[in-house]
Amino acid sequence: MSDESSSPASYIRLVQHLIEKCLCYDMDKEECVKALEKHANIMPAVTSTVWKELEKENKEFFETYKKDQVEQRTSPSSEQSSASRSSDDNDN
Repeated sequence: MSDESSSPASYIRLVQHLIEKCLCYDMDKEECVKALEKHANIMPAVTSTVWKELEKENKEFFETYKKDQVEQRTSPSSEQSSASRSSDDNDN
């Protein structure tokens, strides 16, 4: 019976770990939900719920994370641009 009670907790910890991996790849919530559904067969509602709880527990982190996301998406990175040009040059 203790296995049954630890199973949901283990599953939630797994989803939390996978969300943390998504954060390492600078994914937003929507991207993370889609990635976990596609690659880990995690239901979107589960990912969304765990994400919301993480936001509650780590409010300052997520405020900064979201701010950084907006900045990254609105201003193109010169590093990415030059890397893209380099790979284009190598393709020719």
